[in-house]
Amino acid sequence: MPPPETEIVTTWKVACQGDESRGLGHPRVWMVISPLTGFVDCGYCDKRFIVDRDNVHDDH
Repeated sequence: MPPPETEIVTTWKVACQGDESRGLGHPRVWMVISPLTGFVDCGYCDKRFIVDRDNVHDDH
């Protein structure tokens, strides 16, 4: 089953607080993307953050 939403990011550390525009917000959580998988899923809303390895601009 695919994640409900994905976002391509250019940093290894990301924050998620859900989709407040649809009333689906949650507390802000910070996550670190694993260099092995290249993605991380939010534990609250299951949104997947995928790192753009060719354009990442911070150190892991």
